Amino acid sequence: MATSDPLLVVIDPVARRTDGESVRIAKDVLSAGAAAKVCLPEGPEEFARALARRGSRRPVVVGDDRALLRAVALLHRQRELAACALSVVPVGGVLSLTRSLGVPAGAVAAARAVLDGAERRLDLLVDDSDGVVLGALRIPPLSLREVPAGAAAAAVSAEPAHPWLRTCQSLVRTLVTRPPRTTTLTGPSPSRLRVEVDGRTVMDLDHPVEAVSVSPGAPGLAEVEIRPLSVGAEASPVRAEGRTVTVSGADFRYRADTVLSGPVRTRTWTVREEAWRLTLPVPG
Repeated sequence: MATSDPLLVVIDPVARRTDGESVRIAKDVLSAGAAAKVCLPEGPEEFARALARRGSRRPVVVGDDRALLRAVALLHRQRELAACALSVVPVGGVLSLTRSLGVPAGAVAAARAVLDGAERRLDLLVDDSDGVVLGALRIPPLSLREVPAGAAAAAVSAEPAHPWLRTCQSLVRTLVTRPPRTTTLTGPSPSRLRVEVDGRTVMDLDHPVEAVSVSPGAPGLAEVEIRPLSVGAEASPVRAEGRTVTVSGADFRYRADTVLSGPVRTRTWTVREEAWRLTLPVPG
């Protein structure tokens, strides 16, 4: 149990703006149960400074998924994540990640879990640019937008002109052959990606895919699911499991937890087993 541990309660500014009442409740419960120093950072830089100056205090993040991700990423970059047990009281509008990790939804229950819960070691997915993923990673289909057609006939001065000049401009516009308009593509397009798991190619560029997802699997492993483009009958997803996942091909974007990144040509994610600690309720 961690009730006697001194706490550093870092309250995210977004949480204060969106649900001040839940923030107040969480602060009261935490302060009543432990020696707590409360920090109210106004932005990412102050948030980072508060964590860096935590000393021996256990950091408690009061905020949504993005605030938790920010704290984990900061500690990871400082190479202090393994030595620091984190706690979170979820407050805000984006809370799917904290719920999937097992953090209670209500401010009172989450604060009580901070005081009376137990640390759980969790895997972390780290990419080759030092980015982190706590939950799920997804590569969606490409989104195509309309490309403007040639503008050769549009280069006409907007300044006032004499009537004879306007007549000539009108005649020129009539005679110029207009290029064909580009077709508007509003729906997603399949991606051509090579997906390798532990060095083994499980999907190559000659098979277009609709989506790729990577999620936590057995300890030390990631589960990979690839949805090939279905032609006629729905194609069965291709699944694999491993410690490293490399995706390459045409420029692609990916969503890691709540953050959309890219475009990139290649990216490798590696599972770091039990790389971080989160305080969660003790199973009843």
